[in-house]
Amino acid sequence: MIKTKQTEIVIVGSGAAGLYCALNLPRDKQILLVTKDKASRSDSYLAQGGICVLRDEEDFTDFYEDTMRAGHYENNPDSVEIMIRSSKAVISDLVTLGVEFEKEGEEFSYTREGAHSKPRILFHEDETGREITSRLLSAVLCRENITVVENYTMVDLICDKDRCCGIIGHDEQEEYSAIVADYTVLATGGVGGLYRHSTNYRHLTGDSLALAIKYGIELKHIDYIQIHPTALYTEREGRKFLISESVRGEGAVLLNSAGERFVDELLPRDVVANAIFAEMEREGSKHVWLSLAAIPEEEIRSHFPNIYEHCLKEGYDITKEPIPVVPSQHYFMGGIAVDYYSKTSMERLYAVGETACNGVHGRNRLASNSLLESLVFAKRAAQQMGRDYLPLTQVPTVTASSEDYRGYREHYKQLVLDAIEKEKNSHE
Repeated sequence: MIKTKQTEIVIVGSGAAGLYCALNLPRDKQILLVTKDKASRSDSYLAQGGICVLRDEEDFTDFYEDTMRAGHYENNPDSVEIMIRSSKAVISDLVTLGVEFEKEGEEFSYTREGAHSKPRILFHEDETGREITSRLLSAVLCRENITVVENYTMVDLICDKDRCCGIIGHDEQEEYSAIVADYTVLATGGVGGLYRHSTNYRHLTGDSLALAIKYGIELKHIDYIQIHPTALYTEREGRKFLISESVRGEGAVLLNSAGERFVDELLPRDVVANAIFAEMEREGSKHVWLSLAAIPEEEIRSHFPNIYEHCLKEGYDITKEPIPVVPSQHYFMGGIAVDYYSKTSMERLYAVGETACNGVHGRNRLASNSLLESLVFAKRAAQQMGRDYLPLTQVPTVTASSEDYRGYREHYKQLVLDAIEKEKNSHE
């Protein structure tokens, strides 16, 4: 038998969605937030480009159409409208928490990325995700009702018929425990750890999806996996370094080995990635080139300092020469199916962020909608839980032991990969 702990709400994941959900829950509720690695090692920290916002009412139609067009019109229209209409309130919250977006004088500065018809993206240098998520984490650590536990891996849900009553997991020492909770929020990120070439952290392996499959929780669009067109090419194993969409938004161009442009760099990501794959196949090359020659050196150093420094360490000066880039797995548009308040098909279970699918992104995510979507629907989940809160009337007895989870890692990975492949084949 494993030890049992009890809390009111357990959140699994320390990315922007999990943290923002915790901050929007009532302060009189005891919240336990567990995360598989260090709290700062989430993909939210890696987001370079920025976060979209509705600048004014005149932009709504274009923002909506850009999102729908990028998603091949397979988006949920109501989810898209909710996200756009909620964007100003989210940005206001972030500014209140101390997030510093680039400004021109007293006004926000906006940039544009691929498939956007106009600039509507707020940013902080080329580390917007780090700026936002670090501020959220700092705020969470200051809340007396929120406890953060790092290096804790969820391996199971505690289910009682059609309701979720918490999770089972283990710490770094493989010490297993059960966490019984009135409500459970899954915010475990994407599936990049399942792929050889990915911009994601390697520990993000679709754990929530595996458990959803195990318990028959509804999934949606799990074969919708976005390939980012431009990751820095390297022969080394491990997470690939992303070259932000906003670099192309500011004027960078893609070149083949002959130094020729072969695609409109501001088309949706899937179109650009497919064009790169086709050019690589035509040339028999392992990568193409990205040239920032059209961007002034001062702007490169001020807007993209992290990219500049990283490429310099890799032996490339992006102010003077093009860099080799290759498409890599980047984002997961599908996931656990949720409603407009991030509730799953199982009672007392919510899913937010990249592990959830509310239909905003459709088949292909519009650049810089990820942070916005995660925050908007994480807040809505917290608001619904707070408004309709009901404690468990009966606490289930947990009879599991650590032996029940022997070899779970590879089993869960294969479970998810098989499900993705099956879904993909069903559409062919």
